[in-house]
Amino acid sequence: MEAKKDNLEQDQVLLNPILKTGKGFYLAAAILLAITGGAAFAYFKQFVLGLGVTGLSRPVYWGIYITNFVFFIGISHAGTLISAILRLARAEWRRAITRSAEVITVLVLFFGVGNILIDLGRIERAIYVIYHGNFHSPLLWDVTSITMYLTASSIYLFLPLIPDIAILRDNVKKRRWLYRFLSLGWQGTEAQKRRLEIGIAVMAVLVIPIAVSVHTVVSFVFAMTIQPMWHTAIFGPYFVVGAIFSGIAALIIAMALIRKAYKLQDYLKPIHFNNLGILLLVMCLLWFYFTFAEHLTTFYGAEPVQLKIFYAKLTGEYAPYFWSMVLFNFVLPFALLARKKTRTVAGTVIASISVTIGMWLERFTIVVPTLINPRLPTGISFYHPTWVEAFITLGCFAFFIFLYALFTKFFPIVSIWEIREGREKALAEVEERIRTYLPGEVSGEESG
Repeated sequence: MEAKKDNLEQDQVLLNPILKTGKGFYLAAAILLAITGGAAFAYFKQFVLGLGVTGLSRPVYWGIYITNFVFFIGISHAGTLISAILRLARAEWRRAITRSAEVITVLVLFFGVGNILIDLGRIERAIYVIYHGNFHSPLLWDVTSITMYLTASSIYLFLPLIPDIAILRDNVKKRRWLYRFLSLGWQGTEAQKRRLEIGIAVMAVLVIPIAVSVHTVVSFVFAMTIQPMWHTAIFGPYFVVGAIFSGIAALIIAMALIRKAYKLQDYLKPIHFNNLGILLLVMCLLWFYFTFAEHLTTFYGAEPVQLKIFYAKLTGEYAPYFWSMVLFNFVLPFALLARKKTRTVAGTVIASISVTIGMWLERFTIVVPTLINPRLPTGISFYHPTWVEAFITLGCFAFFIFLYALFTKFFPIVSIWEIREGREKALAEVEERIRTYLPGEVSGEESG
């Protein structure tokens, strides 16, 4: 009993966001909800007057909303892939960051799907996917894979939450009825722990291929058309790499915010930002390789329709977006992350903000220039987003941040039980694991 009390006092800072809410939180929430309210007004105007209030037209029937869709679905890879891979690799430094990553995945998926519904104009048409679904269409593959991803990610978030919910049930007076219901009778017995470990391990294995399939299928929505610079086999891995790239960046930004807001410097340490910064650097190089390969093959193919879009990006009206994308996705992150001296908390956060902006621009330069210059000539085309699209986009980001902050007021954003387990068992487990592959340490079973 004394040990439990000592543990609780040691990790009290992880419970403080749930127990205490300062004025800063209410102020931030008010600002975020005000922006969300502006977005709701913009959407109401679009709903009443139709898509004519946006910059969408023929042939540019996709614009900022589809850009947002691909962007948000990409960010969702922060939780599943990073958390699941680090769990399976038994990387001990993961313990403080897995929860913040997993929450991003579940919440941001709703905004990706939401932008599709907003883009429909008439939201009731979404039900046609169920009534008249046709698996010959990649759009239905999209619906299926995202539904599977959301289900798997939600389970993967909830399972590691159960022991922490039980801690809240036993030690927090507020909302005890909710924690009692969600804890599912958790008492921390050895049998329960064993079943939980098996459940988490199974879900970690399952969510990785599901996550990879989701952004591959998103790329199929583009690549399986015959539109110039979309009809390419490279889009599958290119989209997956971009998703992981933007997902890591989003995770680093979220970690920095909660570290500062809730004084979690002792849990989210510079080593976490350094390790994630190295991963971000690797993905930066991979992203540059795929981007270079895509545009190099287009240039050497020299197909007139393709070259029209190619030059529109490199030297034409979309050149500012394209070269800003290169600056934000490669030049700035590489300069900051390639040197250990600048791969600090501040350095990785600046690089992550740069990548987040750059990856949104990347999705925009994939979607719009091709639609402006379709394979069949349609006369002069243009696309200029209106204030309605801008407000809805800002509202999506604001509401996502609000929901993420709200989660921290109900559940620990750093897993308490995993931190405790790390203190009690991790050193011995790591030492034992190292002994299994170091020379000179042969077990009796192997020597026999």
